[in-house]
Amino acid sequence: MYNSRIIGLGKYLPDNVVTNDDLSKLMDTNDEWIQERTGIKERRWIKKGSEDTSAVMGAKAARIAIERAGLTKDDIDFIVFATLSPDYYFPGCGVQIQEMLDMKTVGALDVRNQCSGFVYALSVADQFIKTGMYKNVLVIGSEYHSNGLDVTTRGRGVSVIFGDGAGACVLSREEDNTKGILSTHLHSEGKYADKLIVASPSIGNWVPEIIASKGEDISYFPYMDGTFVFKNAVVRFSEVITEGLTKNNLAKEDIDLFIPHQANLRISQFVQRRFGLNDNQVFNNIMKYGNTTAASIIIALTEAWEQGRVKEGDTVVLAAFGSGFTWGSAIIRW
Repeated sequence: MYNSRIIGLGKYLPDNVVTNDDLSKLMDTNDEWIQERTGIKERRWIKKGSEDTSAVMGAKAARIAIERAGLTKDDIDFIVFATLSPDYYFPGCGVQIQEMLDMKTVGALDVRNQCSGFVYALSVADQFIKTGMYKNVLVIGSEYHSNGLDVTTRGRGVSVIFGDGAGACVLSREEDNTKGILSTHLHSEGKYADKLIVASPSIGNWVPEIIASKGEDISYFPYMDGTFVFKNAVVRFSEVITEGLTKNNLAKEDIDLFIPHQANLRISQFVQRRFGLNDNQVFNNIMKYGNTTAASIIIALTEAWEQGRVKEGDTVVLAAFGSGFTWGSAIIRW
């Protein structure tokens, strides 16, 4: 079997910066309240009238990743696109990427695992390469949250957290099994699906029913039981990181860089303390971008690489937890 290795990274963030002070003009909140609970100072929101969508942002990040990989669009054998905010109910964004990048008629797969989306997508791409089916797989995480948030005081517990953005990587065949993605680990616990959810529109509660409620049905806005999610996240993060380290006969001291899903800075700090990692071993950028869900890890990984925080031979650990509940980790030898 082959290994798969990340050979190109790219990211795209909208230009429009929305600070906590900006949000205080829309809802009853303030910079201190938001930073204390989440660590977020600002986020990027797509401006009304912009061409950007989840697919468009994903395509912009993908072009950068492909160029940095030293490849062309014609070298890509498959597309995996992770998002909870697709441009359409269907079809998914993967086929839009195929068209936007004017690629061959390669397969395109959409992953709907929310905050764990990129880890799941990376795992899928990794398996395609390890079995020899494909050589170069484009993996994208992209989210357009801002157009679907309740930006009133009623929705502040959720809406202050999320941002827009995209990241992409090219995963390629690696014959040296000591390099690349060493293992991935995926889990779910569906009994808690209603703790972090957008319930509508759905087949059971379609758009006409929502309209008929005359504003009483707000199930199309995200709902989160924040305390419950936090408590589960810190446990599952720790478990799935340990699982990955154990699988590869590694200890926490072997971690050169840990990149957690950027859900909440307090969660990242809790996990950092539990594993005894110093600040140089952890990369966070939620302060600048908020929670970009399926895009957060790949944006952070790209930014860490751009800053020289990821070097050849490093052991990099990715981990995520989110809606579903789903969670996962990836252990990478760079």
